[in-house]
Amino acid sequence: MNAPIALFVYNRPDHTQQTLVSLQKNTLAKNSHLYIFSDGPKKEKDIPKVNEVRQLLKNINGFKSVTVKVRKSNWGLAKSIIEGVTEIINLHERVIVLEDDIVTSNTFLSFMNGALNFYYNNSSVWHISGWNYPINIKSEEDVFMWRCMNCWGWATWKDKWKFFNKTKDIKDYFSRNDIYEFNLNGIENFFAQLLKNQSGQIDTWAIYWYAAIFKNQGLCVNPYHSFVNNIGLDGTGQNSLATKIYISELNHKNEFNFNVSVSENEIMLKNIKKFILKNKPSIPSKILNKIRTFFNEGFNCKY
Repeated sequence: MNAPIALFVYNRPDHTQQTLVSLQKNTLAKNSHLYIFSDGPKKEKDIPKVNEVRQLLKNINGFKSVTVKVRKSNWGLAKSIIEGVTEIINLHERVIVLEDDIVTSNTFLSFMNGALNFYYNNSSVWHISGWNYPINIKSEEDVFMWRCMNCWGWATWKDKWKFFNKTKDIKDYFSRNDIYEFNLNGIENFFAQLLKNQSGQIDTWAIYWYAAIFKNQGLCVNPYHSFVNNIGLDGTGQNSLATKIYISELNHKNEFNFNVSVSENEIMLKNIKKFILKNKPSIPSKILNKIRTFFNEGFNCKY
């Protein structure tokens, strides 16, 4: 069974084109249903680019079917993904999710579908990621498991996604020790994102999905070597600065061994923590990013 693909697009035609072209080159593309969600313009100045993206969507081939869902108004990234994923997963029981700045290798769909099928009946596995930190680790295994979810090309099943709940004040269910572990043992401050969502400072979705996985003691499957790259980290995203630290050579492997220990990989956890600490932004960079966010009047990761 090949999972349907949910692609979320907005106002970046060049990025969308690259995403679609790379996806079309996948060996399983012709056997996959593609659903595209096109959000409406937030501001008048966004209209030309939104229309340019929508014109691009009229001539897509190479998939089993293509369904384009055009939003008349601006839903924002969080609502678009929550509603779109829920809609598709209710129809097909599983889904592979991409945004308009994720370029895939030609075996991305093979990897994602392989993992979705292999872990289908595994109650401990909640999330499949196509991306991993660019850490040069040699391993005879293809995947590892850990607590965090990555949303640059991901997949899940209906029986897991049903626990997603953005309206629930999930932060009240966190003990002090929960917060420490949720924050990667103090390396990050993910919990602050829940607090900011509750206060209305931001409106995001991914932190709630991570929280649902974490509170249910779920695990996330990651490849050792990424099947995707985020080309949106080029300064064009509304609230992101340009960086290349997350880019790596794409994985084109077509056969995978998913039979690994269903527990958090302590070695990879240690290496990821080390990578995060090494690449934490400096104080001036943090200030610059906050100023940029203020003037762009946005809190979502894209728009």
